[in-house]
Amino acid sequence: MCGLVGVVTGKDVGLCLYDTLTVLQHRGQDAAGIMTSDHGKLNLRKDNGLVKDVFRNRHMRRLTGQMGIAHVRYPTAGSSSSALAQPLYVNSPYGLALAHNGNLTNNRELSRNLFRDDLRHINTDSDSEVLLNVFAHELQRRGKMSPTPEDVFAAITKVHMRCRGAYAVIVMIAGYGIVGFRDPHGIRPLVFGSRVRDGRHEYMIASESVALDSQGFDIERDVAPGEAIYMDFAGNLHNKVCVEPGIHTPCIFEHVYFARPDSLMDEISVYKARLRMGEKLADKLTRLRPKHDIDVVIPIPETSRPSALELANRLGVKFREGFVKNRYIGRTFIMPGQVQRKKSVRQKLNVIDLEFRGKNVLLVDDSIVRGTTSKQIIQMARDAGARKVYFASAAPPIRFPNVYGIDMPAASELIAAGRNIDEVQEAIGADWLIYQDLEDLVDACREGNKNITRFECSVFDGNYITSDVDEIYLRRLEHNRNDAAKQSRRKVAHLQDQTLVADLYNSE
Repeated sequence: MCGLVGVVTGKDVGLCLYDTLTVLQHRGQDAAGIMTSDHGKLNLRKDNGLVKDVFRNRHMRRLTGQMGIAHVRYPTAGSSSSALAQPLYVNSPYGLALAHNGNLTNNRELSRNLFRDDLRHINTDSDSEVLLNVFAHELQRRGKMSPTPEDVFAAITKVHMRCRGAYAVIVMIAGYGIVGFRDPHGIRPLVFGSRVRDGRHEYMIASESVALDSQGFDIERDVAPGEAIYMDFAGNLHNKVCVEPGIHTPCIFEHVYFARPDSLMDEISVYKARLRMGEKLADKLTRLRPKHDIDVVIPIPETSRPSALELANRLGVKFREGFVKNRYIGRTFIMPGQVQRKKSVRQKLNVIDLEFRGKNVLLVDDSIVRGTTSKQIIQMARDAGARKVYFASAAPPIRFPNVYGIDMPAASELIAAGRNIDEVQEAIGADWLIYQDLEDLVDACREGNKNITRFECSVFDGNYITSDVDEIYLRRLEHNRNDAAKQSRRKVAHLQDQTLVADLYNSE
């Protein structure tokens, strides 16, 4: 999962992009990058790390220009190489820079075709680089000295014809404008807005509406599935549906975990959706255990807080904050390796003993992925003196990997894969475990926008919206995503970094 933003204004955009990335930091903590276009001259800064660490004053002074794009990344393929930090760039045609959120499911086929048929070299295993080169090739085939909006839209139509999977994309065409587009199913989110400053229309396109809110842009609407929005350098807006859209199928895990609660996605309030998840979970709990003995409901910070609050209200049980979060530790389920995840949980959370001692506690989390975090937190509650520890997940059991841009681990590392609920309960050490029903989760989200009839729920039900995800694809994905494979890639990247440092030292 990644965060994207593109801005076209009448003044320097560097600080605006930086501030927006800080708002989108939750979508990626592995790397960050900004590229600006100053009358056709491109300026770039990107590196591994958090936004505040990647950009210093000396970098910001160089990021001049009236339009630019930016990206925060977490690695969907498990690699943390700084070479994969975005935006990515190709010089022909015009000078193109791309920021991408999602995952192409036919990446290997596209890579072969780009080399064999399009005579383009792909330097990494990043599907974002592949997508950029497909767009560049199709735009170059138009053969224009200066691209028109129709040229841009025609190239995007070809991208849709060649690429499969999930993608929200922002491309900057140096000196001309910025275009954003979304896959035909609208799996990954993208929204745009505008403002008027000094008599000029200015535009922003981003992964979440909160990015626009933070910079004073009025939200126009979400980019429709298969649609492209082109904001040219002169401040004009163009749009076109470049491919016949499929069934609008946004990713439901955005509402469960990834998105900020103050965002709107496809006209659905993330906060309200999470409140409704808590209501429906409370109703299920009441049906299963009408005479429950829960003394207190405690959220596991912090995505689950709205669900836990509404669950407690519905049950008529006390809601208490029992964990204090260290906000300088990253999101644990996307951290590489079990050892690092186990260590980080204790660093990330500390208990308030008084809220646990002698009580029957219901802990509420947004979901259970590997179970590592859940098991440790339950033990922390017991160590703090809880008499009984119950556990509630605002999402159903996660039994399948994600192939559309979330680095959900290999199926063998998902605690609910191949286990029933009682077995998961025993594995994490809970006295009782309750999961949200998938139908209730869908209803909780869909209530915000009745026009959406289906969500991308493959991590729960194994149904993939694109037709090219089969058993062979999933086995290959498992091989690439398991912790052993990630550890091997990190060792290679570390050796490469050491070699680079040595080369620089010797050259001096």
